[in-house]
Amino acid sequence: METFSAIPVFVAVVEHGSFSQAAIRLGTSKSAVSKRIRELESKLGVQLIHRTTRRLSLTEAGERYAEYAFKAFSAASEGVDSVTQLQGKPKGLLKINTPMSFGRLHIAPLVADFLALYPDIELNMVMDDKVFDLVEGGFDLAIRAGNLQDSSLIARRLAPCRSVICASPDYLAKNPLPLMPDELLKHNCIHYSYFSGGSEWTLLGESEPVKVKIRGNYRVNNSEALQQAVLAGLGIAKIPTFIVGKDIAAGKLVPLLTDYDLPLQTLYAVFPERRYLPTKVRVFLDFIVDRLGGDHPYWDEQ
Repeated sequence: METFSAIPVFVAVVEHGSFSQAAIRLGTSKSAVSKRIRELESKLGVQLIHRTTRRLSLTEAGERYAEYAFKAFSAASEGVDSVTQLQGKPKGLLKINTPMSFGRLHIAPLVADFLALYPDIELNMVMDDKVFDLVEGGFDLAIRAGNLQDSSLIARRLAPCRSVICASPDYLAKNPLPLMPDELLKHNCIHYSYFSGGSEWTLLGESEPVKVKIRGNYRVNNSEALQQAVLAGLGIAKIPTFIVGKDIAAGKLVPLLTDYDLPLQTLYAVFPERRYLPTKVRVFLDFIVDRLGGDHPYWDEQ
């Protein structure tokens, strides 16, 4: 039983990679966390965690134990969720992950209203363009765009994620307007370095897709930085409309090659497969779906 009671402590240490951060999460002291892990290792008769002055890492035994510890912790959490649903009052820690730009522009502005509605929820939002393992990271929910690779996740469609090829009026005043996809080769095309297609843009015409291997002197891993470069007249870019919809509506950017469509992606909310969806997750999902606008997101209606 002592080893079972140590599972939440072990899981917190693995999730945070630090005794001190795990202690903060658990509301206890670093020394208490360290002592609990030592007691667990003593009971099991193996070392679970390598300790150095800079970082913690799992031993082979620790990796094996972690696999089962996370499953046990998840099962216990489901039990709590099922009971909490009976109470009908959303509460507890809600940890979510969003892409950096989308989170800053479209989720962060909603936080105050959401927490005003549900004051017993403690929201921890991690904004990062990297794709995290939800279970290992302790996330209740993540927002992702595009095709979902992990079949173990449950997904709820939030909104279409459209992109547009665009440039500033200043850039177009100095350079010829591209009328055909291959004319992009004559332009400075700048792009998002995390784009799964690399430097190849696909445009959908009346017949078969047209692929263009664009070239440019700037690439960046943040969509808002890309937006700033296009607004400054550096070149042509392909950017999601949730970033530049307002700029196009204001005439600060001009859509190009509008006779062609771009592959349509979708914004999803994804969460680990669980028998009972926690009330705190369900109300957050319903809230953002309502505020974003569903099939007709507000950023495309400007």
